[in-house]
Amino acid sequence: MPCISLFYTVLVQSGKEKREKMSFLDWLTNLNSSINGFVWGIPMLILLIGTGIFMTILTKVFQISHLKTWWTNTIGSVFTNKHVTKHTAKHDKSISQFQSLTTALAATIGTGNIVGVAAAIAVGGPGAIFWMWIVAFFGMMTNYSENILGIYFRRKNKYGEWSGGAMYYLQDGLGGYKGSKKAAWTGSLLKWVGKILAILFACFCILASFGIGNASQINSIAANMDAAFGIPSWVVGLVLLAIGALIILGGLKRVASVTEKVVPFMAVLYIIAALVVICVNGANVGPAFVAIFKGAFGLKAVGGGIVGGGIALALTYGMKRGVFSNEAGLGSSVMVHSNSNVKEPVKQGMWGIFEVFADTIIVCTLTALVVLTSGVIDLNTGAKAAAFANASDSTLVGQAFGTLFGNFGPAFVAIALLFFAFSTVLGWSHYGSKAFEYLFGEKATIGYKIFFVLFIFVGATMDLSLAWDISDTFNGLMAIPNLIGVLSLFPLVYKITKNYVDRKIKHKEIEPMISKFPDIQKMQAEALARGEEE
Repeated sequence: MPCISLFYTVLVQSGKEKREKMSFLDWLTNLNSSINGFVWGIPMLILLIGTGIFMTILTKVFQISHLKTWWTNTIGSVFTNKHVTKHTAKHDKSISQFQSLTTALAATIGTGNIVGVAAAIAVGGPGAIFWMWIVAFFGMMTNYSENILGIYFRRKNKYGEWSGGAMYYLQDGLGGYKGSKKAAWTGSLLKWVGKILAILFACFCILASFGIGNASQINSIAANMDAAFGIPSWVVGLVLLAIGALIILGGLKRVASVTEKVVPFMAVLYIIAALVVICVNGANVGPAFVAIFKGAFGLKAVGGGIVGGGIALALTYGMKRGVFSNEAGLGSSVMVHSNSNVKEPVKQGMWGIFEVFADTIIVCTLTALVVLTSGVIDLNTGAKAAAFANASDSTLVGQAFGTLFGNFGPAFVAIALLFFAFSTVLGWSHYGSKAFEYLFGEKATIGYKIFFVLFIFVGATMDLSLAWDISDTFNGLMAIPNLIGVLSLFPLVYKITKNYVDRKIKHKEIEPMISKFPDIQKMQAEALARGEEE
């Protein structure tokens, strides 16, 4: 029924547009608006948050109950465990656990953490930030589950590279269920359903890679570079195209070698600058949190009005921008996590938890506090302050930093956005190429990468609002098959998690659950026995 409804909506909209004279851009905008309204309606938000809640309950609130475990096995092990950061040998096509994290963070920490947060506050009010936190908390376990399934169902292609992602656990997980003896036909049906959903996911991922992973990122860079330095968009596009070609066409290892240096450096620099602004405006931190909680539940401000746009707008925009930022539920970052040299599925799952934590709980929260404490937002009404009423969403964060750093504020944000957003493009180039590989084979990926690089220039001159809306649409479309896969395979996620907890925490002598494929299971189990991942 949802598919019929979507088809009917698109058909009616298209029919109306044929009867009206409008430009192709107007037609595309209206058509996308119709689809976007469907895929980002209440059912989708329920599915996204519901999946996170369900996986949180299933794993006994793993992100809290095993906080010490996932923290020490992720960021806490970066400086103590050589297996986490050590580069793989030249012949080994996998990347280190730390490189998989930084490449995943490269793809998630981007415009969503800067422009997206500002847009959420501008439209949904300060309360939108609360709902971003909620999405992130439960999204940690959605990301965790995706990574577990990605590692468990991954396999090596003919070039020796790991290939994993939602398309594989849909095909071999959901599609691998066998029907009962009395209803053997259900197994055949699920095989076809799994395969069809895998193909749909791959198609949506490829299309999304040109939106969320390319056009919207590059467009934000171009807008900020023009506002801060007066550099024309076409110049920005050409320069980024050249740099992108050098890195993306070099393959995942080159992408990972860049992101492992750029992402930590820019993240730390951005966090320090944000903390300086927040500390200087320390007196406004308390009122900022009050505005967030009041706005989240539609409570009245001192003047009697609602803080922001009310609970509906706060909830909707907070959740949408939260998902756009951390991508939990989309099944995107699992494609690079699957390239890690990790052996244990649960260990890579824990990196997924930290990824969402770092992206939303840390970076997005700091951006929000910079905006809310600097005076660019009226905390009583949730609207832009009079002096900043004409500031666009893409430049609002720069204006917030500018209240302390002057003209250097917008320039700093433009530079930060340049690195964050461009690193997102690098990460998404891998996601799209893996989806393309699934559909057309390994050799065809070079054609995708070339077209992806050329599209960077198109993104630099594309209308920002349309690019943002298209990104939202493909976000939602990717999530549908992926979440179906995660929910249908919840018993497996539970078994793998329990197996790890029993072995590593309760010290039971049992066989590890590592892979669906016997040859990979044997190879990785032997590596664990040799102590290659301790």
